[in-house]
Amino acid sequence: MEEQRVRISDIAEELGLSTATVSNVLHGKTKKVSDETVKRVQALLEERQYIPSMAGILLAQNSSKIIGVVVNDHEKYENHTLEDVFIASSLNCLSTEIERGGLFMMVKKITETEEIIKFASMWNMDGLVLIGFCEQDYMYLRNHMRIPFVVYDGYCEETERIFNITIDNYDGGYQVGSYFRAKGHKRAVCIADNDICMDRERYEGFCAGFGKENTEFLIIPMIKTQRWEFYRENLVKFQKATAVFAVSDYYAVDLMHFLQENKIRVPEDVSVAGFDDSPMCEQVTPTLTSVRQDGAMRAKIAIEKLREMKEGRCLYSTIMLPVTLVERASTQRG
Repeated sequence: MEEQRVRISDIAEELGLSTATVSNVLHGKTKKVSDETVKRVQALLEERQYIPSMAGILLAQNSSKIIGVVVNDHEKYENHTLEDVFIASSLNCLSTEIERGGLFMMVKKITETEEIIKFASMWNMDGLVLIGFCEQDYMYLRNHMRIPFVVYDGYCEETERIFNITIDNYDGGYQVGSYFRAKGHKRAVCIADNDICMDRERYEGFCAGFGKENTEFLIIPMIKTQRWEFYRENLVKFQKATAVFAVSDYYAVDLMHFLQENKIRVPEDVSVAGFDDSPMCEQVTPTLTSVRQDGAMRAKIAIEKLREMKEGRCLYSTIMLPVTLVERASTQRG
């Protein structure tokens, strides 16, 4: 039969001390504890092979040195949230920056906002980076916990202890639209899975650069099987266009695969451009023209602002980072 785990109360009872004294020694709070008592407690802890609760230790400290990164486990990822190229790239950049600061990263994908509070409180986190949530989620969290957090691409009013790091989505779309127009394209299609927030900004920027009267906007299903059926139903619209702007690299690459399976050549028959400039852009054939955002810079700012908020030096703000169009083989002259 497995032996019962040793508890702090067991150690305290054996030494004739209070559980508070044993706990203080365990967590390094020994200013008011005699050296002799410290040695007695430490010796018995080692002898009894006491295994401390990590959560308990962190809760007892002023700083856990843990940064939580929480991703919205949205249905559009089809149970592959952390495999999404934008999410994976963001996590990689954040990991590098967090480790550089001598901190630790904990990642969790979540569907219910309440879970974020439990997750952050359980580990006494120094801060959070939230990716893919909505304004009501941010406001709920702000009203129910004190841990500072940074938001990626948030759409919310400036409020205390929230720092929003976004990118110039409108200008990114504008750069693609202007690029296609300069290449001589006359008819374009823009695809997105919704008509709000950043996707709307990217579409409006594209229309400003290319011309709204020459652009057809298609809202596509999030689920791949449904999306490809939608493409088949609207195939003639892609055949009439000479350029397509997808508001994400994932949708751009997915569309290229569909077009190629239906004997529509990229870029000979239709040019395709995406957004984010994720690593997959150079891993597909043809390589994908895309709008680059600086993930490393965003991660650096995120960790800096979390530190400032924890120290009370930065309460709230929004910063917009620039983007740049990167031309590759998936586009050519119209």
